[in-house]
Amino acid sequence: MLFNGGNRIDEATAHAVRALRAVATAEYDWTRPAGGLEWSCLFTAEHIGGDFTGYAGQLTGRTAGTGAYVPFDIHLEEGTDADGAVRVVEATAGMLAAVVRTTPPGVRGWHPYLYGSSDAAGFAAMGSVELLLHTYDILRAFDVAYEPPAELCEALLARQFPKVAPARDGEGHWEVLLWATGRGERAGHGRLERWRWHNPLHLPAGPVALVEVAVDAAADLAAGGDGGFRWVEGGPFEGTRGAAGRIAKAYAAGTHRPEWGMFAVVREEDQLAVGAMGFHGAPDEEGWAEVGYDLVPAARGNGYATQALSALAEFTLGQAGDVPLSGLRALADPDNTASHGVLTRAGFVRAADRDANLTFELRRP
Repeated sequence: MLFNGGNRIDEATAHAVRALRAVATAEYDWTRPAGGLEWSCLFTAEHIGGDFTGYAGQLTGRTAGTGAYVPFDIHLEEGTDADGAVRVVEATAGMLAAVVRTTPPGVRGWHPYLYGSSDAAGFAAMGSVELLLHTYDILRAFDVAYEPPAELCEALLARQFPKVAPARDGEGHWEVLLWATGRGERAGHGRLERWRWHNPLHLPAGPVALVEVAVDAAADLAAGGDGGFRWVEGGPFEGTRGAAGRIAKAYAAGTHRPEWGMFAVVREEDQLAVGAMGFHGAPDEEGWAEVGYDLVPAARGNGYATQALSALAEFTLGQAGDVPLSGLRALADPDNTASHGVLTRAGFVRAADRDANLTFELRRP
């Protein structure tokens, strides 16, 4: 199911606030440390509210590219009790949900993980994860069990933790989310001491931008949807849907690596997707990653593919990464002279042909 940020915040808030209100009474001491944290339960609730307002401010402040958060924070008034703290959580969650719903396409805010920015859906997912985890932390202080809806946890894992293999063999999605955030154990995996989520890459390329296609968006495209993008007439192409299906299958198998996935090519002037570009998987044993792309016919002839491929190649070849990379490779039909031109202008050169295709390569410096 395609991730709907505003609705997910509402869902997470309704569940978490109901659980928090059950312990927001005089019977429970919220000045004690939250489970697994040095913060008090009151400060943990304050932190949740700070996350919600901070994330909203990143979007309304249009902070992508600034390298910093908007310099403000919120604090509970002195003497605020547990009930007041829960009301702050609920109110600030509503603020973020409203901002997410009204943020125009293409707007991003600064965030350090993973590539310096996030879109509205990413901030919605981060806020929802923070809320669920810290609700769990607060309730642990009082030995109260907590488990949010499985489908919500599944959606948040797919959106923010695409490298984490989905739940299988009797595992619960909440169990996997706790492990992915350093709060639990998982059979066959060591406990995580450090963790971070993944916000899809946004890579400017002149008149277009490359926008990483998240796992849920790929599944939606493969099923015939729009993947959350607005497309020019004639899009998306079947090649795009096929590539999206391979991403969805790789994620289900636990082998998806988002940095070697697919990107929508989005025209900056109107935020319409004009095609897709990406990799056929991680580099092979020799360190070569194969790249592919297609553009909707109505958008061809404008240099979009050349600029997008040049930007993607420069970014990818400039990353150290955790996978040895020799270079990028592309295969093209001998009769597709337009594609030959795109590859040549992007710096690729002819190499030994493979089967019936022409081979172009761009070596890593």
